[in-house]
Amino acid sequence: MKLRSFSKSIFSLLFVLLSSWSVAAQGPGLDDKINEAFTPIANWWGAVILHNFPGTSVPTIIILLVGGALFFTFYFGFVNVRRFPTAIKTVRGKYDALDHHASGDPALSIAGDIKGTIKDESKSGEVSHFQALATAVSGTVGNGNIAGVALAIAVGGPGATFWMILCGLLGMSTKFVECTLGVRYRDVGEDGTVYGGPMYYLSKGLKERGMGKIGKALAVVFAILCIGASFGGGNAAQSNQAAMQLVSTFGMTGGSARTIIGIIMMIFVGIIIIGGIKRIAAVTEKIVPFMALMYVLACVYIIGSNFSFVDDAFGMIFTQAFNPQAGLGGLLGVLITGFRRAAFSNEAGAGSASIAHAAVKTKYAASEGLVALLEPFIDTVVICTMTALVIIIFNGDNTVFDYGGVGGKVLIDGTAVEGAGITAAAFSKYISFAGPFLTIAVVLFAVSTM
Repeated sequence: MKLRSFSKSIFSLLFVLLSSWSVAAQGPGLDDKINEAFTPIANWWGAVILHNFPGTSVPTIIILLVGGALFFTFYFGFVNVRRFPTAIKTVRGKYDALDHHASGDPALSIAGDIKGTIKDESKSGEVSHFQALATAVSGTVGNGNIAGVALAIAVGGPGATFWMILCGLLGMSTKFVECTLGVRYRDVGEDGTVYGGPMYYLSKGLKERGMGKIGKALAVVFAILCIGASFGGGNAAQSNQAAMQLVSTFGMTGGSARTIIGIIMMIFVGIIIIGGIKRIAAVTEKIVPFMALMYVLACVYIIGSNFSFVDDAFGMIFTQAFNPQAGLGGLLGVLITGFRRAAFSNEAGAGSASIAHAAVKTKYAASEGLVALLEPFIDTVVICTMTALVIIIFNGDNTVFDYGGVGGKVLIDGTAVEGAGITAAAFSKYISFAGPFLTIAVVLFAVSTM
């Protein structure tokens, strides 16, 4: 009865919001008022987070993320390359028998254990390897792949794609480390609920090294910043791109359309989140593979239809990575643009993925680390690269718009577009129903990421 009453309340609220659309369209722009209120805050916070390292024009956060990724890559002997086949086998369930062995199974006895006393430690978890991967990928595969890539290319040209790919490959090592730690230092409640993430491995891991107070302090700082990041980089950015795409595709008028869309999306995402990690895993394991497959198939179709231009596109990517066109900020400018967009897209080093991976059913922490390293590969190396190829093939040698657009905005047929609008224009040239299709993709990406 309570569930039925709750459902009625939700649908009643949606009806009221949709019914008020025309009224909101006639009133003053609520969207503009919200933007005016939050723009100074966003600009200030952006200046704090993306401040340049002293004496350079490189953001400190980029140095930390890329430097850390390089360290992990060399320290673990290029685990992102050597263990890639093992990661595929793990997520496919090839080694599930090791996690679900029967008590006292002599074939799986471990040296030092007494036969008959080996317990099934894999029960300390809530989701499978695949569900954990899908849940975490849902937080990385998003509008950064559609809008973020377009922004990177608009600002830094085709060469930015090369640095995005490189950052994605290095980020695989970072994901391996942070998600291994997430499982290694997780807590399991009496009811079986799993708690994990940087908050736990910072406090517990550093405590083991005699730095308990520092670990607790860093854990608190991370938790606070993670909440802020979920609102800004996660929810606000994703819902804004989805709202902009819906407004553009369906020609919605009025200054409050995006606000109403945001409220509706908030309600649906709230329903999913209330269900907890199991509900999130159940939803994302269905949505993420489907939306990623549909988007990739569309990219493959466009790339295949223009296969003769693919070599030229890759030529532009590699050539302009080291010798960019004039006005794009030089080599360093293109490199920073590529790294920034890749870091935002795959979230390697952000720590958020380890929260989802901590809930996996396994007794081998490193096995989940291997599964996690697939995320940057799927997100950046595959999907982002495909998006970049579509846009580069569409634009050719600056035939549609000029690279180096201020703030990521470019002129296409006399209209200023940015982000997902650039990708939509590229898709629309080759797929007649690209508008509605890309809109659905943007909304699904946004909902799963939030």
